[in-house]
Amino acid sequence: MLKHGAMHKNKQWNVKGAMRLADAFHFLHSCGSGCLLPFLTLFFRHLGLTPTMTGLIMASKHLLALVWRPISSVLARQYDKRRTVIVGSLVSSALVVLILLLFPSAGLEGESGRCNASQPSPSPTQNIVQFTTLHISPQFNATVYSVERTADVTEQPNEDNTEYTPTHATSNTTRSVRGVRSLKKSSHQHEENPRAEFLGSLKVMDAQHQMFFLVLIVIGFWEFTAVPLEWTTDDGLHEYFDFIDATDRHRGVKVWKHLGAAVGSAGVGILVTSLFCLTGTMAEFYSYSVLMLLTVPAAAFLPLYLRKRERPTRGVFKALQVVHGNSQALLGAVTVVLTGMTSSAVSDFLLWQMQDHDATEFHMGVSLALANIAQVCFTPLNGRLVRFLKYHGWLLVLAVVSLSLQCLYYSFLWGPWAVIPAQILAGFGTGALWWSVASQCEDVATPGTEKTVLRLFEALSLELGAGLGSLTSGFVVQKFGVKVLFQGTAVILALWSVVVLTLLKWKIPRQRRINYSRLLADASEMSESESDQEKDWMETALEGSRQNNKWTIDKP
Repeated sequence: MLKHGAMHKNKQWNVKGAMRLADAFHFLHSCGSGCLLPFLTLFFRHLGLTPTMTGLIMASKHLLALVWRPISSVLARQYDKRRTVIVGSLVSSALVVLILLLFPSAGLEGESGRCNASQPSPSPTQNIVQFTTLHISPQFNATVYSVERTADVTEQPNEDNTEYTPTHATSNTTRSVRGVRSLKKSSHQHEENPRAEFLGSLKVMDAQHQMFFLVLIVIGFWEFTAVPLEWTTDDGLHEYFDFIDATDRHRGVKVWKHLGAAVGSAGVGILVTSLFCLTGTMAEFYSYSVLMLLTVPAAAFLPLYLRKRERPTRGVFKALQVVHGNSQALLGAVTVVLTGMTSSAVSDFLLWQMQDHDATEFHMGVSLALANIAQVCFTPLNGRLVRFLKYHGWLLVLAVVSLSLQCLYYSFLWGPWAVIPAQILAGFGTGALWWSVASQCEDVATPGTEKTVLRLFEALSLELGAGLGSLTSGFVVQKFGVKVLFQGTAVILALWSVVVLTLLKWKIPRQRRINYSRLLADASEMSESESDQEKDWMETALEGSRQNNKWTIDKP
C-alpha cells in the first residue's frame, strides 16, 4: 500500500513535464512580445508622434508597470486566482492591442517609397504632395493627413527647425510636406467645426495631440492588462519547483525567454518586410495577438502551487532595508537605474536611427535577435570570467563600460547592417550586468529574501530607470536628435564606470577578506579554539580530581 502511494506521488510531481510546460509557456510568450514590443516606438513614429510624445507614452507605460505589477501579483496570490489572472492577461492583451490598428497615420509614411521603388519616375527630385482628410468615426472626426507622391512640384524648405526631421531617403519630401501641412493645419484652427470635437475637452487640440492622447489611453489600458502576467507566473512556478526541491531547474527558463524573443523579432522582421506593401506594419500586431492566444493552452496547464502559509507582507520593506543598509548594494542600485535609463533610450530610439539609415524591419529584427542570442551565449562564460576577475564587482564595471561603448557606436551608424557589432556587445553587457547583480543579491540578502532583493533591482532598472530614461530621451531627441542622445549617454556611462571602479577599489580588499580568506580562517580558528577549550576543561577536571583524591588519601 505504501509502495503504491509512493508511486502515485512520484507520478503526480512530474518535474520533467513541468519544465517542458514552463519552457513552452515562456518561449511562446517571449516570442509574441518580441514580435511587437521592440517595434512599438517605430509604430508611434509612423503615426506621426514626436519624440517627446513617444517618450511620454513609454515613460507612462513603465511607471504604470512599476506600481501595478507588484500589486496585481499580491492580489492574485491572496485570492488564489493566479491561473485566472494569467489566462485573462493573455487574452485581454491580445485583443486590446489591436485597437491601435484603428488609428490612421497622423504624420508621414517615410517608408512609402519602398513599395513604389519599382515604378518609373520622370524625376526623383520632383514631387507633389496631396492632403486628404480622413474621418475615423462619428465620435472622432479629426483631420489626418496622408501623403501621395506624384510629379511636377518643386520642393520647399522646412521652416520649423524645432521639430525632429528624419534623415532617410525621403527627407526632402518630408520637409516640403511639413511646410504645407503646417499651413493647412493653421487654417483649420481658425475655422469653426463642431465635428472636430474629441470628448469635448480636446476640441482645441490639433490632430497630432488628439492622436497622442488616444494612443496614451490605449497603451495604458494594454499595459494594465498585460503587466500582471510575468510576476504572477514566476511566483506560481517558483513555489511549485520549491515545493518539489527543484528550484535550480526553474532558472533555466531564462534561456527560453531570450530564445523566444530572438525568434519573434527575427521572424516578424522577415514577415513585415516581405508583406509591407500589402499589410504595412499590421503583421507585428497580428503576430503578437496570435502568439498570445497560442500561449493560453500552456498557461492553462502550468504547474502552479499555492502554499498554505502566507508570505510575509514585509518582504519588500526588508529588501529595501537590506539595500539601504549596505553601501555596495546602494552602489549597485544606482548603477541599475542608470543602465535602465540607457536601455530604455536605446530600445525607444535605436530603430529610429536605423530607419534613418535605410534599414528595414528585416535588418532591425535580425539585429534584435543577435542581442538576445549573444546574451544566451554569455551565460556559460560568466562563471569563468568571474573566476578570472576574482570578484563579481569587476564584472559590473565591465558591463557599464560595454554599454557606454555600445551607445557611442550607435551614434555613428552608417548603414543597415552596421549595428551588428554593437548588438553583440549589448548582449555581453546586459548579461554581465545581471549576472553581477544576481551575485550581489546573494551576498547582501538575508536568508529567504534573495528573490525579493533581486526583484527590487529589476524594478529599479526595468521600470523606474526605464521610465526616467524614456522621459528624458524623448526631450533630448526632440531638441538635439538621436545622435546627440547616444553620445551623451555614452559619456555619462563612461564617467559612472570611473566612479564605480574607484568605489570598488576602496571596498574590495575588506570585502574579499570577509568573503573568502577571513571566513575560512575564522572557521579554522573556531574549530581549534573549541577543541582547545574542551581539552583544557578536561585536563583541569582530571587534575582537580587527582588532587582531591590525593589529598583525601594522604589526609589520614
